[in-house]
Amino acid sequence: MVKLLFRLQIMMLVAMLAGCGQLSQSGGGDVERAFNTHATDVQVTGEGTVLRTLDDDRSGSPHQRFILKLASGQTVLISHNVALAPRIDDLKTGDTVGFSGEYVWNEQGGLIHRTHRDPRSRLESGWLQHNGRTYQ
Repeated sequence: MVKLLFRLQIMMLVAMLAGCGQLSQSGGGDVERAFNTHATDVQVTGEGTVLRTLDDDRSGSPHQRFILKLASGQTVLISHNVALAPRIDDLKTGDTVGFSGEYVWNEQGGLIHRTHRDPRSRLESGWLQHNGRTYQ
């Protein structure tokens, strides 16, 4: 009986934390849900490992681009506007990067942009975290 009550308490705690968004921080659960539902323009938060760095996108505002692999195995493209936020200069394959930004669905896993402060203060600000530093 004690074991059953303990298990129920653990399950309730997990459910409460998931509802508050606390569990999505480490694994990218927000991104997985957005991908599975084909959501676009939703704020997501998570963390992943740099799978590959890409050349900057220089059409329009310059964006630093890299692919993260999430704990779920899903990959996502990060498109970080370096005209509005500092570049992560020492980024390399295998590094861990935390993120908050706007998710846009695509068949490859989606992309995350708006990883910076909104200059017009209309949208939720995003950020990237790498080696103890926040970029926004």
